[in-house]
Amino acid sequence: MQNAKWGEFMQNIIETKSFDFAVRIVNLYRYLVGEKNEYVMSKQMLRSGTSIGANVSEAEKAQTKPDFNAKMNIALKEANETHYWLRLLYKTSFLPK
Repeated sequence: MQNAKWGEFMQNIIETKSFDFAVRIVNLYRYLVGEKNEYVMSKQMLRSGTSIGANVSEAEKAQTKPDFNAKMNIALKEANETHYWLRLLYKTSFLPK
């Protein structure tokens, strides 16, 4: 595979996986609100978890390499924040094993 095609292939995988992750986050949010009556942490998780894919999608259409890097770095930061909220929800027994 040529470099350009490999980059497009990898970007599509990341976009697909981040979108699928956002779907799981939305479903988890519905569970937390509906079954556990948890609104604060779950809302933060929803925002950061769905933002990952939005930033990856924006990066795909970046006009410059620095713009691409900036969007992907924001996606990484949102992923780290989402990980924090998931850990906190687990440690406070809102999420089962």
